[in-house]
Amino acid sequence: MPEESTPLPFSSAASRDRFEALVAEAAAVPVEGWDFSWLDGRATEQRPSWGYARAMADRLGRARAALDLQTGGGEVLAAAPKLPPVTVATEAWPPNIARATALLHPLGAVVVADEDEPPLPFGDAAFDLVVSRHPVTTWWAEIARVLAPGGTYFSQQVGPASVFELVEFFLGPQPPEVRRARDPEDARAAATAAGLELVDLRAESLRTEFFDIGAVVYFLRKVIWMVPGFTVEGYLPQLAALHRRIEDEGPFLAHTTRFLIEARKPG
Repeated sequence: MPEESTPLPFSSAASRDRFEALVAEAAAVPVEGWDFSWLDGRATEQRPSWGYARAMADRLGRARAALDLQTGGGEVLAAAPKLPPVTVATEAWPPNIARATALLHPLGAVVVADEDEPPLPFGDAAFDLVVSRHPVTTWWAEIARVLAPGGTYFSQQVGPASVFELVEFFLGPQPPEVRRARDPEDARAAATAAGLELVDLRAESLRTEFFDIGAVVYFLRKVIWMVPGFTVEGYLPQLAALHRRIEDEGPFLAHTTRFLIEARKPG
């Protein structure tokens, strides 16, 4: 925490003490996996209308062989009431690999450590369903390769300029090419170029609120690509300024963008 002489914009000693306590708490919480329950009561995110987990579970229940790419800690896949006879998940981050293995192995699913770079470690036409929630990168040609004829790719993805009110608070205004990255129309074009037929494409902007600075610290530690290289020490002035803003004005409002894409390999 800062020395007494550090010119941070606290309104009072009590405000400074609250800041230090909230930041210390959030900085100490483990961030492996993809469970955001620590934010309950501290942040809210509106959910997309299409209900991805429910729709994914429905498709899993009808599949014979399924692949979940970039499964994180396996939480979304594990919530499905019925998994296909052959279910495989990939993950790159070692803490998540261990977490997903512990969660998914008892359900009969195999977790494969994969660096998320082509080629996928599976044979051609190995799966009739490939799913992925919030992939960092979508390797469309590889997805098309491992899908069996008639198979489906079903994914919820992060859209353009997601939570950029928060990103730009820390990094400043971003250039247009950064703001439009992950545009759903680019996904449409890439899926088509890979030989897949688009079945569905929907996008929504969703209200997201952070109620205290601890929620912001936890979020930026967990979603590491939002503010690359984020540390409390490196962004202490911005964190203190945002803490003061939340205390003065109420929850910090941002907007999450999501899109749903479903594409089919011609049969």
